[in-house]
Amino acid sequence: METRELRYFVAVAEELHFSRAAQRLGIAQPPLSRAISQLERRLGVPLLERSNRSVTLTEAGAVLLHEGRAALDAMEAAEERTRRVARAAAGQAGIVLATKAGASSELLAKLLHAYGAEPGSVHVEVLLCGPGQQERLLRTGRADVAVLHHPFDDTAGLDVEELHTEGQVAVLPAGHPLSAKDQLHLDDLTDVPELPLARWPSAADGTYPDGPGPEVESHSQLLQLISLGRTLMVAPESCRSQLHDDLVAVPVVDAPRVTTVIAWPPHSRSRPVADLVRTALRL
Repeated sequence: METRELRYFVAVAEELHFSRAAQRLGIAQPPLSRAISQLERRLGVPLLERSNRSVTLTEAGAVLLHEGRAALDAMEAAEERTRRVARAAAGQAGIVLATKAGASSELLAKLLHAYGAEPGSVHVEVLLCGPGQQERLLRTGRADVAVLHHPFDDTAGLDVEELHTEGQVAVLPAGHPLSAKDQLHLDDLTDVPELPLARWPSAADGTYPDGPGPEVESHSQLLQLISLGRTLMVAPESCRSQLHDDLVAVPVVDAPRVTTVIAWPPHSRSRPVADLVRTALRL
């Protein structure tokens, strides 16, 4: 398969619409349709079921979508890491750390301060992401190391060290009846029509899932919407340090506990990454 064909197929498989996929790729629809048909002939299997009204993936197409994303990520990672090695050889050393915006802020501040005081430390660029994006940045080589959270982030194939485990709280607008309770259960939060859960864009294609909750793009936007009484969130207990007086955090006793981990690619041979991990474990 050619890389171009694989990119075309992934776009169509994610959009399930040839016109939207063509617009996303910046090409006309006829050459896109021809490329997909050529790919199907080469593989000898149908990848898509087409009708006048819809496009759906076949079982084989679902497999190629999964494998194709991984292959394209691996190619992007190879390019990024090659450039980073060249920059390091030119004396432009530094590492990129990806973390979810608003998560583990206190831990991260302590880590960066402690690592910066170590002999031989290098500049750490911090990329703040939406939910799930830091994992992709790590896998595609745009980040050297990431702070992830079990059970929400997938760490399969990565090297990890556990740093901290904590419970979760519901963050609610002050004055809401639920904010006066000493503790809550997840069931208490599933039927609160005036506070529907916010919707984040998909890390894969940036589209929002269906639902009544507001669309959000950042952690600060989410907190403001909670203050306005438009939504709520369930988050690790450490988020308390970021809350203003107009927000209340109530423990959710049956929510899964969250483990913060530091993760990096298993093939990494970066001394700065190793030093950063050791500093995190020491803390």
